[in-house]
Amino acid sequence: MPRTARPAAVPEAVERSLALLDPAIRPERPEVAHGYLDLIGDAPPASTGATQDLMLTGLVPQIYERWWRPALGRVAKGLLGPGMAGEHRIAHELLELAPGDGVLDVACGPGNFKRAFARRVGPEGLAVGIDASPTMLARAVADTPREDVAYVRGDAVRLPFRDASFDAVCCFAALHLFAEPFTALDHMTRVLTPGGRLAIFTSCRSRIAPLRPVDGLLGAASGMRMFEPDEITGALAQRGLVNVSRRIAGRTQFVGAQRAP
Repeated sequence: MPRTARPAAVPEAVERSLALLDPAIRPERPEVAHGYLDLIGDAPPASTGATQDLMLTGLVPQIYERWWRPALGRVAKGLLGPGMAGEHRIAHELLELAPGDGVLDVACGPGNFKRAFARRVGPEGLAVGIDASPTMLARAVADTPREDVAYVRGDAVRLPFRDASFDAVCCFAALHLFAEPFTALDHMTRVLTPGGRLAIFTSCRSRIAPLRPVDGLLGAASGMRMFEPDEITGALAQRGLVNVSRRIAGRTQFVGAQRAP
């Protein structure tokens, strides 16, 4: 008789993340053959432009953490903006992670921020990263030895998790690539626990009149949305978040907020 393939064992962190999924979409037989929970399967994500398409290739995940992200970030943030170490520091300041917290990294890419979050929350906490790119997640799994990190291939806009399932949510360098960024903000707010903290790093259109057309052309060519300086902070306030803060660096902004207790 031919042997029947045995289902892949579910990693402990992925098993814990299954309990956080919306029961309506929680799979009876989780697909974890690649080391991450796959909620998409063969359905490709809808493209928003050239930049997002590159994230689905095999090359960019290999160079993303060391070369791609730092180089593009430096151009966008300007010479006086924070480097990658500074971004990590800002993320931790905004999220205020503590041992035992549950933290979600939206559009986590190869997991460079997620691994640092896992160290902060410790084994009693849970760090979950969600992304639509199988090549990014394959790199994340390969580079993440910790058992208390779970990766999910799923919709980073319409998050598949239950209400109030995370103490902190981070979305760095991705919101401007989403086709529906304000729907994404709805879901990030929804999955936060009362008092939970949100950290966003995204684009910011210049206030200088001669530069604004250039920003518009840049966004149109790349598929990135250039948010107005008060657009994200205003949207978070409209959604009932409090303690909203913003720091502008070049054509980017760091935004923090908290769900009301």
